[in-house]
Amino acid sequence: MSYELTPFEKEMETLLLEMQDKLQGKIAEADQDFRNVVGSSGIKDSIDLATDDLATKKMEAISKVDANRLKAVEQALVRIRNGKYGVCAQCGRKIPEERLRALPYALLCMDCKNQNEGRH
Repeated sequence: MSYELTPFEKEMETLLLEMQDKLQGKIAEADQDFRNVVGSSGIKDSIDLATDDLATKKMEAISKVDANRLKAVEQALVRIRNGKYGVCAQCGRKIPEERLRALPYALLCMDCKNQNEGRH
């Protein structure tokens, strides 16, 4: 027996799939940019090398953030398909639609998120 998606879940699934496509494209583009910087050859002075190093570090940081976001989006899609979407992973209460519209891959309700942030 398969889980029947609600209209809201269908809407969020479409949005998450679009986010997934965009993030995959952005990561692929960043990967190509990274390869171009690393692969560029020729005689470089210390300023060129420092600039390349800074660009490389920036691309790595952006790619890591995007990769983490992509993972969160993919996990949200799994939760939709398993009928667990919109349920707080910490307290088990329903995550309000407003929060999910703002952050479709949210794992926690605002109360739990605020508690976690207070601990850190």
